[in-house]
Amino acid sequence: MTKTTGSILLVDDEAKIRNALAQALREEGHEVVAVGSPREAQRLLSRGPFDVLLVDNLMPELTGLDLIRELVGTTPSTDRPQILLMTAHATVESAIEAMKLGALDYLQKPFEIDELLVVVNRALDHQRLRTQHGYLLSERDEEFNQYGIVGRSKRVQEVIRTAEMVAKSKSTVLITGETGTGKEMVARAIHYHSVQREMPLVKVNCAAIPENLLESELFGHVRGAFTGALTNKKGKFALADGGSIFLDEIGTMAGTLQSKLLRVLQEREFEPLGSERSQKVDVRVIAATNRDIRQMVADGKFQEDLYYRLNVIPIHIPPLRERREDIALLVDHFVRKHAQRAGKRIDGIEPGVLDALQAADWPGNVRELENTVERAVVLSPGAIIGPDVVRLLGVPSAPPSGLPSMTLRQNLDWAERETVRRALDSANGVKKDAAEMMGISQRALSYYLAKHRIE
Repeated sequence: MTKTTGSILLVDDEAKIRNALAQALREEGHEVVAVGSPREAQRLLSRGPFDVLLVDNLMPELTGLDLIRELVGTTPSTDRPQILLMTAHATVESAIEAMKLGALDYLQKPFEIDELLVVVNRALDHQRLRTQHGYLLSERDEEFNQYGIVGRSKRVQEVIRTAEMVAKSKSTVLITGETGTGKEMVARAIHYHSVQREMPLVKVNCAAIPENLLESELFGHVRGAFTGALTNKKGKFALADGGSIFLDEIGTMAGTLQSKLLRVLQEREFEPLGSERSQKVDVRVIAATNRDIRQMVADGKFQEDLYYRLNVIPIHIPPLRERREDIALLVDHFVRKHAQRAGKRIDGIEPGVLDALQAADWPGNVRELENTVERAVVLSPGAIIGPDVVRLLGVPSAPPSGLPSMTLRQNLDWAERETVRRALDSANGVKKDAAEMMGISQRALSYYLAKHRIE
């Protein structure tokens, strides 16, 4: 195991003891500043950080407890060193007070050097973990300060503002938007900016779980509830207790389950499958769908009461074609992201190619754009992504040689049509294989087939 070293401020008014301890700590590789005055220690603590404060209790001017008390009162816990108290007059009262003030441990004089080194190393390990935890929290906060959403358009900023406000409450949220617009990203951002951020965010894709299994997945079951239920199982709601649950594709949920979900929202309780006892739960529900829930209510396919319970705070994410001004920012973001992942140097993208990207309709939205940029980064032979690399359905930035001059829209339409045709030819007409070749969904392929009237 690697030994942790760090910076230590040693405070003891007895020079002989101070020098011996400092020497022993330096021999272990630690950086030690040793002083005999608590006032000098205060000055040093105000000027720069230390990993550990090792302080004697009984000293002139101030006691060690006084120094600790002053440090705790003026310095946030994240910026404080780990505190170790030394005393030749240890009492239960002084030890308890030191711990209450924030000391990690204490040493009773006289003590062996080996004992000191063990306690100091443990303090440094604690400080390292605190630093790492603080870094991760700050990194997460930075990531979600703008909710991870790239864009300066008015409609995106409205989404961000609404998410910021709802994050402060525990209200139920319904996020709507087309596939690939970033509904799960907004849900994560709301949770990680809420007071429940330290509790779980449990995600459930309602469309990906068969109807006969979804009830058990959401609410759990007891042993013997059905064939194969050999043990008790906690459901997603129980796992999310105290935190948030994200129900994606809520529009696919069957009517019987809609009734049970309505009860959870109304009563804050549910019954595991096969159980006769209700279980209380404290959880924020964030639901999302790419369907028109209002129309489903009108058609009798979605319960009206449940819709109103879910739609307390509605957030609609616009499709990419309605915020084209954000495409350049997104492209730049994805180029940097995937260049770093691929370990490649990519300096940019040719303007003509960017124009073509901005003109596309993107039925797969941000997800489709990111997939396209990722392929371009991986396939690019040079530091500039050119029209021969970008595989936005074969979009070049200029018409092929030998063809008459065309507008950007005509050029884009020609490239889309030719790419779809060639992919279908290579896949022998199998649409699933053709979509995989182009790196798009079958839904996106169907969109382009209808758009260009390709049989």
